[in-house]
Amino acid sequence: MSTRNADGLRRSRDIEHWDAEDVQAWEAGGKKIATRNLIWSIVAEHVGFSIWSIWSVMVLFMPQNVYHIDAAGKFYLVAMPTLVGAFLRIPYTVAPARFGGRNWTIVSALLLLIPTLMTLYVMLHPGTSYTTFMVVAGFAGLGGGNFASSMTNINAFFPQRLKGWALGLNAGGGNIGVPVIQLIGLLVIATVSNTDPELVCAVYLVLIACAALGAALFMDNLRNQKSNFGALAEALRYRHSWVMSFLYIGTFGSFIGFSFAFGQVLQINYLAGGDTAAQASLHAAQLSFLGPLLGSIARPVGGKFADRIGGGRITLYTFIAMIFAAGILVAAGTSDDATKGAPTSGQMAGYVTGFILLFILSGIGNGSTYKMIPSIFEAKAQDKDGLSAEEKAAWSRRMSGALIGFAGAIGALGGVFINIALRVSYVGAAKSATNAFWVFLIFYVICAVVTWVVFLRLKSVRAVTGEDVGRASAPVGAS
Repeated sequence: MSTRNADGLRRSRDIEHWDAEDVQAWEAGGKKIATRNLIWSIVAEHVGFSIWSIWSVMVLFMPQNVYHIDAAGKFYLVAMPTLVGAFLRIPYTVAPARFGGRNWTIVSALLLLIPTLMTLYVMLHPGTSYTTFMVVAGFAGLGGGNFASSMTNINAFFPQRLKGWALGLNAGGGNIGVPVIQLIGLLVIATVSNTDPELVCAVYLVLIACAALGAALFMDNLRNQKSNFGALAEALRYRHSWVMSFLYIGTFGSFIGFSFAFGQVLQINYLAGGDTAAQASLHAAQLSFLGPLLGSIARPVGGKFADRIGGGRITLYTFIAMIFAAGILVAAGTSDDATKGAPTSGQMAGYVTGFILLFILSGIGNGSTYKMIPSIFEAKAQDKDGLSAEEKAAWSRRMSGALIGFAGAIGALGGVFINIALRVSYVGAAKSATNAFWVFLIFYVICAVVTWVVFLRLKSVRAVTGEDVGRASAPVGAS
């Protein structure tokens, strides 16, 4: 990496050698290159997240008397993209190194045209079978794969001391795609009606084209990166890789699962309160975007705190707070179950408060867990006595890049479980979400205990997992 390379990029968009840890080269032009790639990575990932969550908006345009899909069916409909996106994250992880970060960003953005056009078609044909709707919803999972390739690519561009902030910013900017598409849906419902979903799809056809064009004009390929399924297999030989994937279920799984389900939960409660389908859709849309928005904003904050304090510590504090937030939902649900009729204003306030807190906390936890991954392999690289300092850094980047995609895939499955848990809870004898809220609370307790035992319990454990190393490598002024 050099200034000359930076100038040459205007012609070739290929960088043959990139060493983000070279401070002199970083200040001479590397920082500018990395920042430019980060910006357009965020744009492309942002649109990907929007398409991934498009069905959380479409269900608000689907009154049961027109589309003949009940609330239970809609929970499966929004879970389908989460499931497909989770599995796609694994092959998407290796794509940037194999095809080039710029090249793959262009391709993955253009692939989003497929689910957008399919969604546009079926929403205009409400007589389409439920099976077809499920298949089309599955194609929206293409947007979920974009996260893994984007994070792996940006992980390679930034030095270890800045990864928490850079990865948090990249992921947070992408996550904001969820509330943005929900805001666009709200705008359509409020200004036009809840019978014109094609307007949402039309907006995203334009945004997809802009993201692909921006990637083509401004992003670069790093040609010295190695990331393949062999690297993933090697990363998974370490037990900490599996633990991180499990913890990511609690952070990102919560974020994406609640992002897809929050509007549905609100709509069910508003319908129970006597709203018409149109009124319930509007009222749900007015609130449903707020949680994903705050959670997305909180993600880089979590990464920043992790850079300074340590990813494991922030993750532990986050899970403890999530236990209390889930407790608010349990209390609101229990109170609601004990009274007849629609939820009271106080109970609705409890639901909204509990969900909003979980969104914010899951965003912070997303940033801190992704800081932990490169810190773990940075520490493990120091035991590779046969490697030079440069080879150790390359090994660390390769392992953390591979695990970021795998952990993202496993974490996304948490979103599937959340929607299934809510569906089962609603169709059960109680006809409420309270049982699901209890499941979430218990799971966060388990995550907190696992974080403390595996990463923080002993000084020797903290050294092995990079907790103390991560804190030492992040100067107070790092940003």
